[in-house]
Amino acid sequence: MVGAADRAKRVARTSVWLSGTARRVRAPRRGAAGAVGLDRERITVAAVRLLDAEGPAGFSMRRLAAELNVTAMSVYWYVDTKDELLELALDAVFGELELPDAGSEEGWRDQLRELATGYRGLLVRHPWVPGLIGNLLNIGPSAMAFSACVRQVIRKTGMPPDGRTGAMSAVLQFVYGAHVGGAETRERDFEFALELLIAGIETKVPPA
Repeated sequence: MVGAADRAKRVARTSVWLSGTARRVRAPRRGAAGAVGLDRERITVAAVRLLDAEGPAGFSMRRLAAELNVTAMSVYWYVDTKDELLELALDAVFGELELPDAGSEEGWRDQLRELATGYRGLLVRHPWVPGLIGNLLNIGPSAMAFSACVRQVIRKTGMPPDGRTGAMSAVLQFVYGAHVGGAETRERDFEFALELLIAGIETKVPPA
């Protein structure tokens, strides 16, 4: 029977954010052909671009190396596995989100609309993201900053503590399920449904 310690070790080995790999800087080997100017940021940007163009099915380390005009081994000097690179790419796109200042005087309704709309825009621009969220640990710094901001905005609603997790899940799961498409009618439907969701949250907030 697998114990908790063994499970924790297995998770740490399979996530760039828990294994320490994300903080490790590995220099290219001396004399490596084609590796000049290569770094983790450039690799991650290229990975996002390739995923946008071809999706996870068309993504491979060899294909990425060809895009960068380097050898596949050069890429492995900066990441240990393909999954590590996918985790880095996933967090990189979460870094595109402009988060509201949850500590400001701005109303929670506008901030919640901003977060939901921004998250949906991310999923529309990068349709490969939902599949990775379901298969990889999405615990990079940008993703965690987004989650923390949503949590802070939900707290501003005045929702009792025992209802905040449910409210947060309702918002994120709603957006996650509504990410496909972008036509005017679908946009209108999304905005209407979001207003219904906000109105529903308001009904659960105790009177001041």
